[in-house]
Amino acid sequence: MNFDLLERLCQVAGIGSRERRVRDLVREELKAHVDEQYVDALGNLVSIRRGSGPRIMVAAHMDEIGFVVRHIDDNAFIRVQQVGGFDPRVLAAQRVRVHTRDGQALAGALQPGTKPVHLTKAGESRELKLEDLFIDTGLSVDAVRALVSIGDMVTLDRPSVRMGDLVVSKALDDRVGLYVMIEALRDVDETNAEIISVATTQEEVGLRGAQTAAFHLEPDIAIALDVTIAGDIPGIPPEEAVTRLGAGTAIKVFDSSQLPHPTIIETLRSIAESERIPHQLEVLPRGGTDAGAIQRTRGGAYTGTISIPCRYMHSANEAAHERDIDASIQLLARFLERADLEEIRYR
Repeated sequence: MNFDLLERLCQVAGIGSRERRVRDLVREELKAHVDEQYVDALGNLVSIRRGSGPRIMVAAHMDEIGFVVRHIDDNAFIRVQQVGGFDPRVLAAQRVRVHTRDGQALAGALQPGTKPVHLTKAGESRELKLEDLFIDTGLSVDAVRALVSIGDMVTLDRPSVRMGDLVVSKALDDRVGLYVMIEALRDVDETNAEIISVATTQEEVGLRGAQTAAFHLEPDIAIALDVTIAGDIPGIPPEEAVTRLGAGTAIKVFDSSQLPHPTIIETLRSIAESERIPHQLEVLPRGGTDAGAIQRTRGGAYTGTISIPCRYMHSANEAAHERDIDASIQLLARFLERADLEEIRYR
């Protein structure tokens, strides 16, 4: 596993509409393996490996969930607006970085604007809401107002580490999808397909980049790469686990943004079985991927999703199993080598 690359992808900062740093890294990693690259108006990075066969769009989103600064009070505390979905329970006492216009990344502590437990009286509510959170940078109000502007990006601040067989990091959603896309493109051998790798923007706020990219590119086939829930933890019944870490890459059967095309599901299953790639089938009751937007753009496309199982999604400690990541790379690479539009269309 190229942990150095995955770590660099996870640690670079980029929330929705602020993905430039991520885009620059992905562009550099892909440029030797494609014939053309460009950036569209919404910030999607499009990398094309030309071919005479079906046009296959592979999409993985660059944006991580985070915040923008919305207010600085007279005591130097920063209030934020979320960009993407957070569970406030996982945010209290987290470290963050406030990214200023001049390129600094100020350290900060994300704290709840509620009474600490030592001062809470019996019967007083301890429920935490996102609007209760503020950032303490340790700087004076004059210093904060001189450095920080309304709209500055704020990201979680956690290192990427190997923990047993797992990779644990902020922003695995969806930097691990970008990692799979890059490594699979490197691994593809002979194929007649035209492979269009798209590092998409603003997925966490409505699949926006994928929609505009698909409208322009008009792919025949599209595969989204994203994480999915691994609910193999205490508190979740086995029938609600969705996927399990270490059981292999996940072939999506259902989510609330799309019904993957049955022939794409069957093609992915057949490849995984013939190549002995560890895999599992995924039914996600709520949530979606870029494929949901691509599937309904213009005249539509044959879409599917390869998912990387992930514990503790939308937190600072997202966790994925190295075996599942590797299986996802193998499955995507073999699909890109073998995908036949006529067979998918008429199977």
